[in-house]
This record gives sequence, structure tokens and C-alpha cells, in this order.
Amino acid sequence: MSALRRKLGDEYQVVSTSASGGGLPPPRTAPRGKRQRFVDKNGRCNVQHGNLGGETSRYLSDLFTTLVDLKWRWNLFIFILTYTVAWLFMASMWWVIAYMRGDLNKAHDDSYTPCVANVYNFPSAFLFFIETEATIGYGYRYITDKCPEGIILFLFQSILGSIVDAFLIGCMFIKMSQPKKRAETLMFSEHAAISMRDGKLTLMFRVGNLRNSHMVSAQIRCKLLKSRQTPEGEFLPLDQLELDVGFSTGADQLFLVSPLTICHVIDAKSPFYDLSQRSMQTEQFEIVVILEGIVETTGMTCQARTSYTEDEVLWGHRFFPVISLEEGFFKVDYSQFHATFEVPTPPYSVKEQEEMLLMSSPLIAPAVSNSKERNNSVECLDGLDEVGTKLPSKLQKITGREDFPKKLLRMSSTTSEKAYSMGDLPMKLQRISSVPGNSEEKLVSKTTKMMSDPMSQSVADLPPKLQKLSGGGRMEGNLPPKLRKMNSDRFT
Repeated sequence: MSALRRKLGDEYQVVSTSASGGGLPPPRTAPRGKRQRFVDKNGRCNVQHGNLGGETSRYLSDLFTTLVDLKWRWNLFIFILTYTVAWLFMASMWWVIAYMRGDLNKAHDDSYTPCVANVYNFPSAFLFFIETEATIGYGYRYITDKCPEGIILFLFQSILGSIVDAFLIGCMFIKMSQPKKRAETLMFSEHAAISMRDGKLTLMFRVGNLRNSHMVSAQIRCKLLKSRQTPEGEFLPLDQLELDVGFSTGADQLFLVSPLTICHVIDAKSPFYDLSQRSMQTEQFEIVVILEGIVETTGMTCQARTSYTEDEVLWGHRFFPVISLEEGFFKVDYSQFHATFEVPTPPYSVKEQEEMLLMSSPLIAPAVSNSKERNNSVECLDGLDEVGTKLPSKLQKITGREDFPKKLLRMSSTTSEKAYSMGDLPMKLQRISSVPGNSEEKLVSKTTKMMSDPMSQSVADLPPKLQKLSGGGRMEGNLPPKLRKMNSDRFT
């Protein structure tokens, strides 16, 4: 692990991302040395594959793509070399046939019919091949019907020439029509900026299209490359994290007609959540921007890339406006495309700002105490709910108040927020709760006892005539049959 870190040096070292204290950052005493980028500003990736071993044979299995990926100088060299070798080989074959038939010695004999007329040395055989391959047809050298081997070689030459033309000319055509050069007319701002937008700390950079032809289905993505160490001790020198530039809202789908400012809101989900102006002095990261779209004229997919290191991110800056309204059209001033200006921006990270906001809020203590009171009231009345559920089923049905503990829970949770006002409870419960030394268990037992004899209370509250009919609390026998049946259905 230590050897890997020493090898990477200052390029990708593990840096603590904890937020530093407030205040403005101290001035830099010495500029940073230039470090190796993962992606250059022009989009070229600085990655070389080595020690492939036997895997190099995979390049030959996809020869066409290998030729297309080569540089132009190598493509031109292979193009010229292939045609030169093919021409020399086929010219040698015609010369061998003429030599084996003796046409070279009898070329000026008018009574002799050679395989190919007027071929008497290698240059003449080479000229015959070129005239045949290029279909020039001067008419001076031509094949005769007295040479079957020449006819077979002519067929082979036609097939081989068509294959070579299709392969090399197709390779060169694809090489020329690649949309890589289209990316040259897609611009990115030289710097990125961090400032406040819509009340939120935002990372911003600018993209633009220099051509009038549009990029169809243009989409932009951002990757943060930063070294880190896992809790298990594994060191990741090029860990890739996604930066949200509007994927959830569709803002990453661009209508790239005029220059656009791409925004990444720094929040709790952002990798820059604890990034402050002071911590940027020690941080090392690289933001890779990838812009993809379909070229309107060719229909091919184009990709443009760039990157921003920590030195190219300006804290407290904003981009100059570049669009102005003229007579009948909008004008884009690309001279101000890369220009920025300073704006008031807090030097603290989003994490530090949230912590300071919580510490300065006067509503924290009441909120915490109210939450504790609610929890205590809920725990207390959960016991009442359990006691109520332990009552016999007939007694619960007689009382008709099976949900009494739940109602009491709602009532007590409301009154706990009002300094435990007991005005909403029954009078007996208020007297019981007001007696000192009565615990919650006694309160529950007396409550259940009060609930267990509701019939005696209900009979005592009846009019005198109904009390006489009840015969000391039992009036079922004197009721009419219909009422007695209704009463029995109610309590069963």
C-alpha cells in the first residue's frame, strides 16, 4: 500500500475531506506543481495499456477497427504499402506465366500467339496489370484465348482487387467521416465556478456549439475522479463518482443551440458536500465532463470530453452573460465565453452551513423537549392499551368502549403538547391522577375497574319507572319480546 502511494506521489493521494474551520483561506505561499491529468482539456485520455502479453492477438481479430483507430500517418503508410505489394505481386504472376510459356523470347514474332499480347518483360507485365486493374484499356496489351492459365489468373486478380479496394477504401472513408472532428466545434469553458444560485451552492461550467447544425439528443454527464481509501484499507487511486447535473429532472438533456451553463447543486448527496474554500487548497480531484449527441448532418454519434482539476475551479465566481437581443435575432458573443466575475459567496461548505444554521436556531430545545414529552405519553398509554386488550370480550362488548385506550392515547398525546392539561379527561380519572403517590399502574387498574361495572351506573341513572321494571338492575325479563331479542343480539 505504501509503495503504491509513493509511486502515485502527489497526483492521487488520500486526502481528508473533513470540513475545516471558518474564515478565509490563507494565501498560497507556493504554486502547485503541474500534475498528470487523467483527461486532457482537448478530451484525450492519458491512459496507455501495457504488458498485454498474448492479448495482442485480439487486435488482429478485429483488423478493420484496428486500422481505423490508427493514426493518419500509419493509415496512409498501410494504404500505400498494401497497394504497392498487391500490384507487384500480380505483375510478377503475369511475368511468370509469360516466362514459362516462352512469350518473352517470341514477343516480336507475328506468327506466334502469346498469352498476353505485347508483354515481353517485367515492366510490360506490370503495365498490363495496371491497365486491367484500373480498367483503363489502352488496347495495346490484351489477353488472348490461347492461355487458360491467364484466364484463371485474370479472375483471381479481379476478386482480389475488389476485396483490397473495399477494405482499404472503406477504412479510409470511415476514418475521414469519423465525428471526432465535429467535437472540435464543441466548446467548454476553461474554468468551472462555484457560487450561489437560487439559494444553493452550485458548481457550474459552460458548454457551447460553434456550428449552426444542431446536436440531436445531446446529453451531458460528469464524473468526479478522486483517490480515497475504503474502511477496509483498500486504496482507490482513480475512484469515479457521479455528479448529478440534472438526471432526475431531465436537465442533462440539452437543446444546444446557444451556450448553456451546466449546474451541479451541492447538497447532502453530492461528493462536494464538505468542500469549502479552505479545503480546496489541499484537495486533489478531477472533474471529467462528457458531452454526447448525434451529428445532424451525418447521423453519427459524437462525443466531446474535457476535464477540470481543483486549480481550475474558481470559488465565488460566475460566468458573464453572452447572449444579447438584436434586431430580429439573438447574438452570441463568444469573446466572453470563458470570462467570469466574482460574486459574494460564503467560504464554508454546505455541511458547515447546515451545522451553523442548526446551532443558531432558537427552536431546537423546545422541539427536542416536545419530542421527549410525546414519546413519554405514547409509552405510558401503550400500557393502557395493553390492559384494555386484556379485559374479557363480553365486558368489552358490554361497555361498548373497546377502543378506549386508543382514544385515551390520542387525547393524552394532544394534551401533552399543552402542558398535560387534564380538562379533557373524565372527573374520576382527574381525581385519581391528582392524588399523590398514585402511579400509572394504579391509574390503569382503577380505570379498568370503573370500566368493569358500567351496568350499575347505567341502571342508577335510569328514571324511577325503568328502575322498577328492572327489578334491581335486571330488566330483561319485563321487556317486550322484540326489545329483548334486540338486546340479546347486541350483547352477543
